[in-house]
Amino acid sequence: MDEIEKEKIAALPSQLLVTTICHPMEYAKILIQLGYEPLPPRRSTTLFGRPAMILPNVFQYIKFIKKSDGFFGCYRGLSARVLGLVASSQLSVKVIHACGIDLPEIDDPPNIVTDEEPKIEDYYKLGRRDIIMHTASVIVSYPFHVISVRMMASFIGKEEDYSSLVGAIVSIYRDDGLLGFFHGVIPKLLGDWTCVALTGVLAYYVNKYIVKTKDLRYYTVPLLTFVTSTLTYPTMVVSTCMAVVGSSLKAGNPPMMPNYPSWQHCWKDLIRNKQHKRGSSLIFRYYIAPIAAMQ
Repeated sequence: MDEIEKEKIAALPSQLLVTTICHPMEYAKILIQLGYEPLPPRRSTTLFGRPAMILPNVFQYIKFIKKSDGFFGCYRGLSARVLGLVASSQLSVKVIHACGIDLPEIDDPPNIVTDEEPKIEDYYKLGRRDIIMHTASVIVSYPFHVISVRMMASFIGKEEDYSSLVGAIVSIYRDDGLLGFFHGVIPKLLGDWTCVALTGVLAYYVNKYIVKTKDLRYYTVPLLTFVTSTLTYPTMVVSTCMAVVGSSLKAGNPPMMPNYPSWQHCWKDLIRNKQHKRGSSLIFRYYIAPIAAMQ
């Protein structure tokens, strides 16, 4: 446990730096996931030359935010994200220990990057460890994620209650109580679990039948994680939407957002309107009219 904690602490400064630098892009992505499009689409063509309506890319979106709120306005919600990272690195392992989970593979995970024949038992142990670590990390950091999302979502309706970290915490507790800090956590966990499980299964078979050398096997898991995270991306959109649904924010109420009674209803509605992948592409963004708008 101590070794894992030391590794997390050592990696924290670089994570905080990357998070700070990339926050404006994450900010724009969250607003896109919520379905907020302040800039109209324009006529253009796809990469294959077909006519299409194209939406502003992430850099144009950031420029719009900066024009509205200034440079520092592009960092709305960053404080909560930073606290979430710190909490995850400092507390996730302690949560595992407090729950009485003492699996050998947490302290000494199996090495799957070798020239030897892959063993399904090693991939199972590593997958189980990663699921436990992801779950603890999400539970610890998710309240800060909700705070950050709502602070960023307040850009849409200009709600002053969410202009500060303390104000956001008070507003969430006032609107939804303690459970409000975990709105949307189930699709987030389901997405993470699915991503870890699929990556482990695919990595085993790829390393067993396709990639035979240790040097190439270093890249198997990162590449497959990218693929599986793409497949599970819609759960992130659902989680982001559910983080604001029913709150006092304009972004979480009609006509901006339907009053979804559960995340399953949100999932089905996004799929039906082909909005479940919004924000997955930040450069080439094509406008898809919702079904309700076409009727």
